[in-house]
Amino acid sequence: IPDHAADAFSPPRLSEPGLWDLLLELLLGGLSRWDAEHFLFIAERGYLYEHNCAFFPLYPLALRALAEGALWPLQRLLQLRSRLLLSAVLLNSLFSILAATALYKLGCVVLRCHRLAFLAALLFSLSPANVFMAAAYSESMFAFLAFSAMWQLEKGQSWLSGLLFSLASGVRANGLINAGFFLYSRGKCFALQLQGGSGSVRKLPPLWKQLLSLTSSVVLVCAGIFLPFALFQYYAYVRFCGAGTGLELTVPKPLLQLALDKGYRLVATNGDKPPWCSQRFPVVYSYIQDSYWNVGFLRYFELRQTPNFLLALPVTLLGSWAAWTYIIANPRHCLTLGLERRKSEEEGKPSAGFCCPAVFVYVVHATVLLAFGFFCMHVQVLTRFLGSSSPILYWFSAHLLQEHEPLLWSEGTDHQTAAPHSEKSLRGQSSSCGKRTPENPVVTLLLNCGLITPLGKCILGFFLSFWLLGLILHCNFLPWT
Repeated sequence: IPDHAADAFSPPRLSEPGLWDLLLELLLGGLSRWDAEHFLFIAERGYLYEHNCAFFPLYPLALRALAEGALWPLQRLLQLRSRLLLSAVLLNSLFSILAATALYKLGCVVLRCHRLAFLAALLFSLSPANVFMAAAYSESMFAFLAFSAMWQLEKGQSWLSGLLFSLASGVRANGLINAGFFLYSRGKCFALQLQGGSGSVRKLPPLWKQLLSLTSSVVLVCAGIFLPFALFQYYAYVRFCGAGTGLELTVPKPLLQLALDKGYRLVATNGDKPPWCSQRFPVVYSYIQDSYWNVGFLRYFELRQTPNFLLALPVTLLGSWAAWTYIIANPRHCLTLGLERRKSEEEGKPSAGFCCPAVFVYVVHATVLLAFGFFCMHVQVLTRFLGSSSPILYWFSAHLLQEHEPLLWSEGTDHQTAAPHSEKSLRGQSSSCGKRTPENPVVTLLLNCGLITPLGKCILGFFLSFWLLGLILHCNFLPWT
């Protein structure tokens, strides 16, 4: 399939590629399309153009470290850019495996059902955002850090979780919203302590000490999560709003010509500073989103964008259905934000599976991302936006398959994973869900596709069709971003 002539960032190659460079480009060049060009360019040249600052630094730094480290012996065969592309493929393969593992561990703790967690991890391996997990994008690294941080927080490892959330915010801007997980976790613990019985209250420290401990931990962890974003904005301010550094003298002429032809802004020279430098809070990220890509509330609601809305329709419907299903199953829990100690009439509610109380904060997180992405972003990115940030897409899909596919019930356990559990199940040892079996339930469904329900066909069809279409379209510079 010939590459589409897309109006995308495509910097010129400054040296003639060798034989091995051409071979690597032939094999893996499709994974360097669209935004991947930005990440590879930043890893090679740094933040040369202003709009490069929309892409956060931790992932390009990891690419450069691997290319100059473990792949350094290949420098006689491959140019730096080729080694960076190979680094991206190797790192993303590793991060995808680690993200699937972290998602499984997280599911075991939150869903308290090993079978459901295993099925969700398998669906992640067939993610509709698959091509972005493989290409030189930061999605796989972000998914690994975010899911690992959520898992550590569920285990009570608050400081390790905060560190992982902080690293995630150095990969993608939407990592900032993950601070809500820590805020909710600490707030919920404090609220439940206040609702404890009189005997337990006497064992607790005084209220002012609890408040001081809560406030200090929240401030420190949230500051750590926001620190990478703040440091990167400061770096961009110094680089593009400071005095001229004569950098233009060291930029190769083809890259200077590209800036002239495309209107890309270089480092400030001769006092010519970008307009965002004079803002009270100079944040280059929001300025780039607004000026370069016209990102903003309802700006994408145009008739000509209808195909992109259709592209985002499956994940929009799935995310909305997940939120609705959870609200209907737990109306009181949702109204009280999960901060009320469970009443006796609530004890019969699901304690495991997708509708259990522990899933609440993840449903809120996914719904916020979905609403923001639908109304304020380029809507076609919703699939990878949710697929790399929230476990809900995979948990709810696994829940629907487990609840409605008889082929998954014949393993000797009750398919109603939302049944009440014993106290032992609170530590992830679900008595009714049991341990996962060595069989692959996704393969079982695919090999018996004639026996699965229409709902199962729709879910698996969405995952597999987007998995395949993404590879075909994205790798040929066709509109799949």
